[in-house]
Amino acid sequence: MLKIGNIEMKNPVVLAPMAGICNSAFRLTVKEFGAGLVCAEMISDKGIVMKNEKTMNMLYIDEREKPLSLQIFGGEKDTLVEAAKFVDENTNADIIDINMGCPVPKITKCDAGAKWLLDPDKIYEMVSAVTAAVSKPVTVKMRMGWDDDHIYAVRNAQAVERAGGKAVALHGRTRVQMYEGQANWDIIKEVKQNISIPLIGNGDVQTPQDAKRMLEETGVDGVMIGRAALGNPWMIYRTVKYLETGQLMDEPSVREKIDVCILHLDRLIALKSEYIAVREMRKHAAWYLKGIRGNGKARNAVNECNTREELVTLLNALALDAEAKEIQAG
Repeated sequence: MLKIGNIEMKNPVVLAPMAGICNSAFRLTVKEFGAGLVCAEMISDKGIVMKNEKTMNMLYIDEREKPLSLQIFGGEKDTLVEAAKFVDENTNADIIDINMGCPVPKITKCDAGAKWLLDPDKIYEMVSAVTAAVSKPVTVKMRMGWDDDHIYAVRNAQAVERAGGKAVALHGRTRVQMYEGQANWDIIKEVKQNISIPLIGNGDVQTPQDAKRMLEETGVDGVMIGRAALGNPWMIYRTVKYLETGQLMDEPSVREKIDVCILHLDRLIALKSEYIAVREMRKHAAWYLKGIRGNGKARNAVNECNTREELVTLLNALALDAEAKEIQAG
């Protein structure tokens, strides 16, 4: 079973930290579908240190989400340590994760995120400073390298372990690849063979069968699911069940998809206000509607919705329409 420091998970299925996605409303919804661990979206160390209001709101964790890993990013040791100490002492997060994989230029320009991948010594220095300052387990999420000429995945992961890190999550792509091309599972396997702390594999886990294959082929201790869970928390549930029993559970019905989409919307409204939540929910609704007949037209209509009532009416009408078509076809 996946265990990070003194935190034990019920299963090895982990929700990836996705920027602009993994707020409490989304995490709780995924948690209820059985994820062993959920990760919060990355939070700026400087935002925490400056007590920025928006950043402070991002630190909210519902007790029902736990165990939870809260991810911070930064390029300077002093502010990273200060932010980690704040998370350690003032939040109910179980694990503090350091982002070492974000490929976005505005992050790497600040010597944060994937920029660390070029310097195993900096990784050791930064992670050491954080682990010495906090009592919660510290982990690192990283990519396999900056580009094809700078793949230091093994050295970087070993630096994390030497520095007192309790686990590594490894995405099998380089920074230059962003989210394109194929994830390299061979590198993940190589890293697993060269460290003794838990390794969580990430990249191209799109089906429950992919998760099982990653565990078997690479020997990782956990599998991290990111984009495959967007609008599809059933991916988490189906993966957990498949790993436990070998049985593939059915895909959700249209009604189930719509009901969970509305639950997610209401949680987002409670978290952020109706005005913000409805606008933010448009992209999520598009993901929930994937695979539903007539979803192209519906997605355009979703983008016109400004209130909960408008969005819920539209989603319910779509569900009724899809159910009617199923009856006709059946």
